[in-house]
Amino acid sequence: MTDKPKVPTEQPFDLDAEAVVAFLRAHPTFFADRDELLGELRIPHERGDSVSLVERQLKLLRDRNIEMRHRLSQLMDVARDNDRLFDKTRRLILDLLDANSLEEVVMAVEDSLRQEFQVPFVSLILFGENATPVGRWVNSAEAHQAIGGLLGNGKTVSGNLRDHELAFLFGEEQRKQVGSSAVATLDYQGLHGVLAIGSRDPQHYKSTVGTLFLSYIAEVLGRVVPRFTQTLRSVR
Repeated sequence: MTDKPKVPTEQPFDLDAEAVVAFLRAHPTFFADRDELLGELRIPHERGDSVSLVERQLKLLRDRNIEMRHRLSQLMDVARDNDRLFDKTRRLILDLLDANSLEEVVMAVEDSLRQEFQVPFVSLILFGENATPVGRWVNSAEAHQAIGGLLGNGKTVSGNLRDHELAFLFGEEQRKQVGSSAVATLDYQGLHGVLAIGSRDPQHYKSTVGTLFLSYIAEVLGRVVPRFTQTLRSVR
C-alpha cells in the first residue's frame, strides 16, 4: 500500500500587508458585492467588539467631519474678528480725514484705540526739533537713541520690548504694566514718529501677530498730520 500524499491544510500566506493595503486602495469597491467576506473580517473596536468595514468607515468620516467643522468654526471666528477690526479701523480713518486740527487728530487716535479697540496703553509720538503744544514731541536724536532698533526697517513690530524702549514709549510708570506691545512707524514725506499700543498680557502681541490694521492707521496718520504742521525734520 502506498501512502497518499499529504494535502496541506493551510496555504502559506506570503502576501505582504502593504501590498494588501495598496490593492484595497486601488479597488475601494472590492467588498461591495462580497458580503460573505465582510462577515468573516474581524476589525478591532473601542469596546473590543468586531464591526464591519462600513461601520468603521462611517466612524472615520464622522471624526473627520467633526474636525472639519471645528476648523471651519475657527476660521469663521477669525473672519468675524477681522470684520470688527475693519469696521473700527474704517471709522477711525474717517475721523482722521475729517479732523480740522492736530489736536483733533491726536484725540481721534487715542480715543478710538482706548475705547473702540479696548487697548489699555496707547502712545503717539512725533519726532521734530520744534515741538507744538499738541501731542507728544521728542527730538530726532533722543528718539533714535531710545528706540533706534525699532525704526531700522520701517516695519511694524510686535512682541516683548526692552525696558528702556517701553519707558520711552509709555512712560516709566506704565512700563511696569506693559506685558507686550506693537509699534508702527510713521515715515512719510518728512514726517517721522511712532504709534505704539500695549497690553498687560505678555502673549497678546506675539512676534508673529498680524499688525496690518495698526500699519494702516499709521500710514493714514503719516498723510494727515503734515496738513497741520510742517515743522518736522527727518529722524535720519
